[in-house]
Amino acid sequence: MEPHPTDRVHRRDGGDRAGPASLERRLARSRVGRFKPMADFDWSWPKKIDREAVEAALRLEFLHANRNLVLIAPQGLGKTMIAQNVAHQAILGGHSVLFLTAAQLLLDLCSQESARGLDAKLKYYSSTPLLAIDEIGYLSYDNRNADLLFQVVSRRYEKKSLILTTNLAFSDWPGVFPNATSTTALIDRVVHHAEILAIEGESYRRREAQEHQKMRKTKAAR
Repeated sequence: MEPHPTDRVHRRDGGDRAGPASLERRLARSRVGRFKPMADFDWSWPKKIDREAVEAALRLEFLHANRNLVLIAPQGLGKTMIAQNVAHQAILGGHSVLFLTAAQLLLDLCSQESARGLDAKLKYYSSTPLLAIDEIGYLSYDNRNADLLFQVVSRRYEKKSLILTTNLAFSDWPGVFPNATSTTALIDRVVHHAEILAIEGESYRRREAQEHQKMRKTKAAR
């Protein structure tokens, strides 16, 4: 059977002109970590998913146009997995990538003890060709965190692409940054030039856990 294009995109070498050493450096610096390839993604499980839009993201169409990619889904539906695969494709395509959670990003920014150190970090996160921020919405942040995230997004606005994953609709983001005046402006800059992929359904991890439990009970009953 001919593999689906989405499966092939993960396996090709990307034609990295700079050679394997440069590719290994980008992979190591990216912090993408271990992830399942899209060949393992169960497209039939989500109740709603735009497969064509996901495949366009994997072809890096958003990146070539300096647009953002936002994945919105409840926990356990593969949004981080898709984001990691997209980031990996960007690395194979010769782009420098940084992948981290919102908590990691904001902790790093808030830990800077001087204005000079903070500015250097903001420049670092603003200049990375592709920045992926995972898990926005799992924790609440104070006004300072909201303002720092706004600064990163604002500095990248219309210049460099972002990948964001979140478990919340944008209308619920004020709950993540309560009392922050920058939340509306933050959302506005994120979505203005963005591909927004919403996934709906039940948690795939929960299904796997339930199936595993059933298998254990079946074996115990024999």
